[in-house]
Amino acid sequence: MEKELFDGQVTKRGGGQVSRGEHDQPAEIGQTSKVSITTPEGAKKTIPRKEELQKFRVLLAAAAEERSSLYQNSNGRPKIQRVPVMLRDHKNSDKYYQPKVTAFGPIHHGEPKYERAEKRKLELAVHFVRDSEQNEADLLKKVDVNIKVLRECYDEEATKDYDDDSLAWMLFVDGCSTLEFIYKYDNLESFKIKRDQVAFAEQDMFLLENQLPYQLLKHLMISSRHYEHWKYSIESFVQMHIGDQKQELQPGATMEPEPTHLLEHLLTRMLGYPPKKSETSASAQPGAGGAQNTQPHDEHVAVSMEPGQTHLPKKNKKKSMSSAQSFRNVQELQGAGIHFRPSEDSSLGDIDFKSFICCGFLYLPKLKVDDSMGPKFMNLIAYEMCPNFQNNFGVTSYISFLDSLINHPDDVKHLRKKHILRNLLGSDEEVAQLFNEMGTDLVPNNAIYRRVKRMIEDHYQSRWKTWMGQFFYDHFSKPWILAFIGVLTGLGLSAVQTWYTANSDNPSSPCKTLLEYLKARGY
Repeated sequence: MEKELFDGQVTKRGGGQVSRGEHDQPAEIGQTSKVSITTPEGAKKTIPRKEELQKFRVLLAAAAEERSSLYQNSNGRPKIQRVPVMLRDHKNSDKYYQPKVTAFGPIHHGEPKYERAEKRKLELAVHFVRDSEQNEADLLKKVDVNIKVLRECYDEEATKDYDDDSLAWMLFVDGCSTLEFIYKYDNLESFKIKRDQVAFAEQDMFLLENQLPYQLLKHLMISSRHYEHWKYSIESFVQMHIGDQKQELQPGATMEPEPTHLLEHLLTRMLGYPPKKSETSASAQPGAGGAQNTQPHDEHVAVSMEPGQTHLPKKNKKKSMSSAQSFRNVQELQGAGIHFRPSEDSSLGDIDFKSFICCGFLYLPKLKVDDSMGPKFMNLIAYEMCPNFQNNFGVTSYISFLDSLINHPDDVKHLRKKHILRNLLGSDEEVAQLFNEMGTDLVPNNAIYRRVKRMIEDHYQSRWKTWMGQFFYDHFSKPWILAFIGVLTGLGLSAVQTWYTANSDNPSSPCKTLLEYLKARGY
């Protein structure tokens, strides 16, 4: 259908045509402003533009409200949803996002391959009721009373096939079994659960599509006399999955503000900056929840809550914006005189660079690489990429930074020798492949490591530093060269000792002469 937009005359109030020469002012849109549209029959219909704009604004506001309701619950927290499609379309993505043995929550509930785990979950739920010294009917009633709010914690597509009663029962069993699994983690053999099944179930608990609302877990344990013990067991369980990061954990410690689910709890702990109420209340963004209100750990760069916005010192901003990364991997940096050291604090944000004369030192947090690392980090990245989840993309930026350093197995080998990477996965080639796979199609927050990258680049581009570093790397980094220098030094010292011994008894020897000279002058 052919349409001629703005085909008619636009009249001003009071009549008369509009010309560019009349004060060079645009026409005022008034009640007489019209839009002519040509219909297939050729007849023109005139529609008041003001009315159409008003309708458009109403639709726009409704669309924005609908979008917000799709991805956020009434508390402004991001809803539990499926992995974003841009990650789901990757090759072999199921191994990162699909549960292996157990489905928690409604997204994968009822799939045949998880039926065997349902019996174990029911058994764990029964023991939770007994260990928490609560009444099962009272616990189920708590879930029933709050089912509307709990339903809001999920994307509508995930719960549309469940009525309130079936959803409440599912969440009741899943919540109780999760808490008992965590609480009895060191004694799960008593439930006849094999260790390999335990390991897979742990991975399943930190999948984005397998999350349970934290408020569900709180409803189930808050009435127990042992509430603090249950809460501490959750903190310990999450702490255990951080890896090589060492943090002090006291009984009664908890997250402030309360996390949305276990995956967000893990995200905040791994980034190493648990937020405080006094800091987050003033800077909270509409629709933000949990970890998104935190500040990046790199204290030298202040990052705003909106990804990509930064507040850098004026004297450095122009320089940092104009410099581009030219180094490619660990081997190149090592050849340029940059040495790698483990950070004292192993939170993911603890990356720093220091320069001393011709040498540079890049400090990286320790990281354990095993079978659980891929699913864990990819689901953290997926959570950061969820719509309407305002955050600073801390994990995404960390993986992107490591991916820029690791291209070959030799890069992994060097980081492993420096005790930065602990390889429990297998060969160094597998680790390099894992990082290259995880780093595909990521959009990091460049502000987080901007200072570090700029300092590395400055060192890398400094010709004399690079030359000196390359010289020492080429001539003094090989073991046989060091051994050769040691042999030469030993031979030289032996020659000096032989010469001294041979001439010490001669009255006119240089040694005797020197000693007499020093003695005569009172030395």
